Amino acid sequence: MEESVFEARNLTKKYRGTLALDHINFSLRRGEVYGFIGENGAGKTTTIRLITGLSFPSEGSMSLFGKSGEKELQRQRARIGCMVETPALYKNMTAEQNLEAQRIQRGIPDKECIRKTLKLVGLSDTGKKTVRHFSLGMRQRLGIAMALLNDPEFLILDEPINGLDPSGIVEIRELMKRLNQERGITLLVSSHILSELYQTATRYILLHKGRVLEELTQNELDEKCKRHIAIKTNDAASTAAALENTLHTTNFQVMPDNTVRLYDHLDNMEDVARVLSQAGLLVTGLSLAGDSLEDYFLHKIGGR
Repeated sequence: MEESVFEARNLTKKYRGTLALDHINFSLRRGEVYGFIGENGAGKTTTIRLITGLSFPSEGSMSLFGKSGEKELQRQRARIGCMVETPALYKNMTAEQNLEAQRIQRGIPDKECIRKTLKLVGLSDTGKKTVRHFSLGMRQRLGIAMALLNDPEFLILDEPINGLDPSGIVEIRELMKRLNQERGITLLVSSHILSELYQTATRYILLHKGRVLEELTQNELDEKCKRHIAIKTNDAASTAAALENTLHTTNFQVMPDNTVRLYDHLDNMEDVARVLSQAGLLVTGLSLAGDSLEDYFLHKIGGR
């Protein structure tokens, strides 16, 4: 059996009568990158606070690395790193000084971890430059460095690319991939920028109004949001015949509105158009289509 790094069982949190989490159940498997998706108020930050011990559940239970019970949970939290939105940094201090202050505060014994962590996040050459003069992307990387200082097995990042420019987003994305692929760190990443999350996550947890709406893998999401060529002609049956007889494919579907979805030849739209034209069909629409992660999430919660 694959070890889970975290498991929630009927986890519930109430704040003065308001139900922030409503009996949620999910588990996080070792070595995966989880995209944690939900609107503001869906319960993402509440869940993160429960995992990290900043808050306590009203009902239900949870386990970390297979261990449960308050004392054992607190011991296992030493194996977690966490950054929630904008990291708290000393702006008049260097990156190294910030990490040294963090190391002393958290009682991490080996000072060598600072040099290793700065190299890992690409900040080893910042020298005497103070955080005040860092770009936003550099500050986010320093915040992640603080979360990595204890060499965690499980890393939680809440909105790590919030407010970053395109180059900063790419830096953080590549860093998260390296941490997962080269170090085997399990990540739980909460973000509102779903198009970016789609390029990083291997699994997804969809939260809505304090409940887990769905859990799915990257492959399952790709299947549900399958890319295709949407074909509209004056005769759906003849279109299907042309695709099968001339393009030699059966990988298509005729929809109730007589649109034909072709799931291959995605890079050869000109060939598809030529075949349909040679078959004497009137083509009124030919375009690449398929739900994005944003579209899929909106459909799941009943949005547009």
